[in-house]
Amino acid sequence: MTAFLPRITALADRRAKLSALLLGLVSATGFAPLNLWPLTLLALAGWMALIARSGGGWRAFGIGWAFGVGHFALGLNWIATAFTYQAAMPAWLGWAAVLLLSLYLAVYPALAAWGAWAVQKFVAPAKAGAASGLSGADGQSPIAAPAFAGATLSFILAFAALWTLTEWLRSWMFTGFAWNPLGVILAPTEVLPLLSKWIGTYGLSGFAIYLAGELITFAQLRRSKAAPNVKLYTTTIVVLLVLFAVAPWVRQPDHPLAELGTIPITVVQPNIGQEDKWEGGKADANFAKLARLTVPKDGAPRLILWPEAAIPDYLETGYPPFYYDRSPAEARGRLTSLMNAHDLMLLGALKLELDGTGEAVGARNAVMTVHADGRLGPRYDKAHLVPYGEYLPMRPLLSAIGLSRLAPGDIDFWPGPGARTLDLGRFGQAGLQICYEIIFSGQVVDRAHRPDFIFNPSNDAWFGAWGPPQHLAQARLRAIEEGLPVVRATPTGISAVIDADGRILESIPMHQAGRIDTLMPRPHAATPFARYGNALSVGFALLLLALAIAFRRRGR
Repeated sequence: MTAFLPRITALADRRAKLSALLLGLVSATGFAPLNLWPLTLLALAGWMALIARSGGGWRAFGIGWAFGVGHFALGLNWIATAFTYQAAMPAWLGWAAVLLLSLYLAVYPALAAWGAWAVQKFVAPAKAGAASGLSGADGQSPIAAPAFAGATLSFILAFAALWTLTEWLRSWMFTGFAWNPLGVILAPTEVLPLLSKWIGTYGLSGFAIYLAGELITFAQLRRSKAAPNVKLYTTTIVVLLVLFAVAPWVRQPDHPLAELGTIPITVVQPNIGQEDKWEGGKADANFAKLARLTVPKDGAPRLILWPEAAIPDYLETGYPPFYYDRSPAEARGRLTSLMNAHDLMLLGALKLELDGTGEAVGARNAVMTVHADGRLGPRYDKAHLVPYGEYLPMRPLLSAIGLSRLAPGDIDFWPGPGARTLDLGRFGQAGLQICYEIIFSGQVVDRAHRPDFIFNPSNDAWFGAWGPPQHLAQARLRAIEEGLPVVRATPTGISAVIDADGRILESIPMHQAGRIDTLMPRPHAATPFARYGNALSVGFALLLLALAIAFRRRGR
């Protein structure tokens, strides 16, 4: 029997990793557009149980990594669609990119899994006879261990803490990729996302892990003889499920006008697909779509909001003449012809960076301010650029093997200085975040100059069916965290007006042309997160970790 033990252990290890991979796939169904968050919590609970009985640090890491691969591969499937719009590269390369990115991102849940295991293994309980490690109190092997061996309160708290820390780490390591933080699965509940005002999105993700851990506790109690506790936990779980289920129905269907401001806005969604956006022969037809949806309905001054990279024209003077298809004065004149006398327009446009000879060596993905008399106001340059999308890392090497960036053009975009607030006069103070910049919790606002709202022009046309609703869900969390309304304008959807509590007041569905005429929602006073940012998320995680260690040392 001893001779077969290594083979049995290896087989059990492979089965655990395969189970973790499948659980990771199921866990991603909690993100938009499916929003099956109960399945995510159950999948997380099953995965944590596998970690609890893993019996070794490398096994815990491997099971965590397998889970992460499934979790990210399904949740980020929209990235593959982006490659279908780049003729220079084969479409199958998109799925290879999803897999490679998932293999990297899976390291973060793997680290959280190993860390939770390590807290139980290496923090010795003070009481004699207390359980040691994750193999069970009797030191039995993981093969023979009970299904939930080691899933103690300290294990659950450590897991929640370390998931929070690794998710925060993921948001800035190697320029960061914070897409789909786990806490966003709680968005359909309407109530729990409000926690992000105090602990941030990454803290909310830790709270989701804690909820999943409580399901393990409930399962353990069901196996025990402690009937009163079983009743208590049954009641708790039922109450939580009911709370989650009914919360979307108890909100007011229409936002009270008293909470809207006095600034009229017009949000335009022209429904210009990615296949048409950069087609030179369709530029005039694309502009006509924007124009038809922008014409004023009355003479009241309004703030007009167009999507990212709405026009191909250069609005600034100073470039060599051959760069212009039409003069900046003519390009601005086309815009002002759509405006009332005191309107103001914010729109996505491009700016060139020239060298001393007048040759373009870089570009800026910018938001321009255009007054009704044709003057240009303040400009915002996108700071958090998309690697491989807006610039090609290691360009000499990668371009030599035939790779190119996904956005059209031969020169790379250059980053701007970071979050900035633009003074729009009568239209207030605007914070700007272009496209996927809005996903970076704690990085979307200039805290020294707090804006009245955040404008998030985006181009989600190449994000497939899953990307746009996921993008919108993350923008909602930014509104809650910062206590600021967020307005999104995209070419193909989902354009939306989100209030400072994260509620979607008005929206235009995907692949429909339309406009939203409304009043800008009012901002709230600065939330705790707006004051302290991710220091609250990290502090929350460290508190949970300290409690986990304390409970472990007390043998509880």
